Amino acid sequence: MTRTTRLPLRTQLLRFVVTGGLSAVVDYGLLLALSALGLDPRAAKALSFVAGTTTAYLINRRWTFQAGPSKRRFAAVVALYAVTFAVQVGLFAVLYPVVLAWSGSMLAANTVGFVIAQGVATTVNFVVQRAVIFR
Repeated sequence: MTRTTRLPLRTQLLRFVVTGGLSAVVDYGLLLALSALGLDPRAAKALSFVAGTTTAYLINRRWTFQAGPSKRRFAAVVALYAVTFAVQVGLFAVLYPVVLAWSGSMLAANTVGFVIAQGVATTVNFVVQRAVIFR
């Protein structure tokens, strides 16, 4: 797919948010499923992050940023996702035990940790993808 004109910021942001919502469902759903199966919460979050961000990249590349395949761009996204992986999983690992101790609920710890970590990662991803990778 050849990119002809860049979509306006508002359109890209809306599409990024919609894609993020779908990807978050994949991420959070897998996190809960793996946690319910007894996997360590940090390992479950790591695996769910990979599934969610892969979903996001595939949709955003074509729909949000209307970009064709590119090895350079893919490498840049992998590097960005490595950084956001560390940020997101790191934040989750810090928040999970705090919320669990406070609430006594694994569901609350998963949810609060997920929402905060996801929000930070989503913001970083949009800014870097729009300004650097898919400019």
